Amino acid sequence: MFRHILIATDGSALAAKGVKAGVKLAHALGARVTGVFIAQPYLAAVYSDTAMYMTASAVADYEKGAKAQGAKALGVVERAAKGAGIRCATRTEEALQPWQGILKAARKSGCDAIVMASHGHGGITATILGSQTSRVLAHSKIPVLVIR
Repeated sequence: MFRHILIATDGSALAAKGVKAGVKLAHALGARVTGVFIAQPYLAAVYSDTAMYMTASAVADYEKGAKAQGAKALGVVERAAKGAGIRCATRTEEALQPWQGILKAARKSGCDAIVMASHGHGGITATILGSQTSRVLAHSKIPVLVIR
């Protein structure tokens, strides 16, 4: 069935449920996994219509924090895969919109399925907050398993 599963994570407790389910599915199918963390680029704070304030240290601190958060989140995927005895790769993608980064990672890695967790917000809540899962579902050309 599936031979290479992309597991999207942001390091949250909810995402950990997706990691667990993705690894379990991969183990059952004899598939390999690629864990992906999406790092959003630094966005400068705008204080007026014409002025932006951005220091080199602010950008460096942000990138350092994002790298550490990604390493921690992807470490969970690596440990789960190792514990299940399946092959695992990890990658960090930078994207303004996480759903775009997830699809880009799946395409670049040659994955044939995506596993990700969702809060399950619907209706107006999803419209206001924006559902990354809904966007992945809407734009993915490969199957997506959503874990709640």
